[in-house]
Amino acid sequence: MLMDDYKYLFKVVLIGNASVGKTCLVRRFCQDVFPAGQAATIGVDFLIKTVEVDGEKIKLQIWDTAGQERFRSITQSYYRSANALIIVFDINNLATFSSLPDWVREVKAYSNNDVLCTLVGNKCDINEREVPTHVAEQFAEKNDMWYLETSAKNSDNVEKLFQTIAEELTMKAKESTIGPSDSLNSAFSNGNQQTKSVKSNCC
Repeated sequence: MLMDDYKYLFKVVLIGNASVGKTCLVRRFCQDVFPAGQAATIGVDFLIKTVEVDGEKIKLQIWDTAGQERFRSITQSYYRSANALIIVFDINNLATFSSLPDWVREVKAYSNNDVLCTLVGNKCDINEREVPTHVAEQFAEKNDMWYLETSAKNSDNVEKLFQTIAEELTMKAKESTIGPSDSLNSAFSNGNQQTKSVKSNCC
């Protein structure tokens, strides 16, 4: 469908193990719902939401990817065109944190060098923490990422997560020498372009 006027369109891709809450984060931000009993994502899906940065409309195309190993080759193909990657783990599940080095290796192998990376520790509403905040912060700092803890269930820091990413990407776009493009695969996409219809069954 033909989108209304906006300054930039950015592609944001969420990655991480299955069941860490990627879909819930996307749906909380885009639809303000918490889908209890959410089924695992199969392949990839996306939703779109518009935010404001310095009075300008910024459109975020947010891709939700499957965490299961059998879908890994599919999800890797989306890294290259991403402006931002969000690596999500469950702070109450040490195994999802322990797998982060594998996700970081994938990011380095398949994404652009200038991609904005953020580490998110989700499910901070559950009082069964297995990953101390300072440990996650150290991992993020070591790998040049910003770290934030969120709760899709309670909406804690979800808006802050995506708004901050939008602000950082807008700043990068304005500083970039890349010219306007109609391609979603360009590093930064300007408005007034035709895009795919938004799927409503992000899962």
